[in-house]
Parts: sequence; C-alpha cells; structure tokens
Amino acid sequence: MQDFMVVLQYESHSLIASIEKEILSFAKERISKPESFWNTVIFSDESKFNPYRSDGQYKVWRQVGKELDPKNTIKMVKYGGGSVLFWGCMSAGGVGELVFIDGIMDKMVYLEILKNNLQKSAVNVGLGSNLIFQQDNDPKHTAKIVKLYLLYHCNKKLYTPPQSPDLNVIENLWSQLEKSVHVSTP
Repeated sequence: MQDFMVVLQYESHSLIASIEKEILSFAKERISKPESFWNTVIFSDESKFNPYRSDGQYKVWRQVGKELDPKNTIKMVKYGGGSVLFWGCMSAGGVGELVFIDGIMDKMVYLEILKNNLQKSAVNVGLGSNLIFQQDNDPKHTAKIVKLYLLYHCNKKLYTPPQSPDLNVIENLWSQLEKSVHVSTP
C-alpha cells in the first residue's frame, strides 16, 4: 500500500492559444528594447497587505516533536487582523508615491489616485512628463474614464496583453515590502 499525504492544491490558469501567442509576441518585442527605453517606464499597481498573515495557510519543514518551537510558528491575531490596500509606482529612477486606499477601489478612486499622484511621482523619479506608463488590465484601469484621462495626461503607455502573467516589476517591490511588514509586525 502506498503512503499518501495531504498537500495544498495549486491553481492553474489555462490560456487561449491566441492569448499565448500575444504574450510571446509582447515578450519578444520588448526583450531587445534598450536600457534607455526601460529607464522612462513607470510601473504601477495596487497591493493588499495582511500585516498578521491572515490569508491562507503556511507550511514549514520541521522535525518531529518540534511543532511549538518558535521558529516553526507564526504570530497571529485572533480573527485575522485585517488587511490594507496600497497603490504605488516605481521606475529605474526610484519609487514614486505610496497611496493608502481606504475602502474599496473602483474606477473613480483609481482615477483620483492617478490625478493626484502619477505626475508628482514622475517628477520625483526624474522623468517629468517624459514617461511611459505601465499598468495591468484590471477593469478599473481599462475603464473609459481612466483611458480618457490618460489620453490627455500621459500619452505614452506600455501595452500589456490580457490575461498575461504579471509582467510588472513592481510585484518584486511589493514582495519585499510585504516581507518587511511581516518581520516588523509583532
């Protein structure tokens, strides 16, 4: 008889062949872009942080009988402890504004964030109005009112294919920030 163990099931997303081709084309077109091109891109995104790691399960490798050793446990807050949502942006020149989002973020909240923070961030990272703006295809990012605003206030955009793996380098920054939050959270 074979031994079985319970593990977390991983999610898998299937892509339509035409979208796969579009993603591959996107990557091939941009792999040869010079550094000067990438130095003008501002990458933006939102991220949710759970200061007390209240989402999901965590696994650790441990020795038998050592389950209560402090290095094998994580600090928790009863009933989760909540989460916080931020918008931010970055470029090769540095990080832009970090905006706390109170409540649910819809297209109007997103539009206000762009109005109040995108140009200010571009100036802070040394780009001024000479920037290429990158965002993913979240519905609030592709709303008509947001597209119209960007048409008049940010004429260069870096197109991202639909349903593409997250190609945004800011994801690495969010990951580092989240790790720092967890290290400093009691």
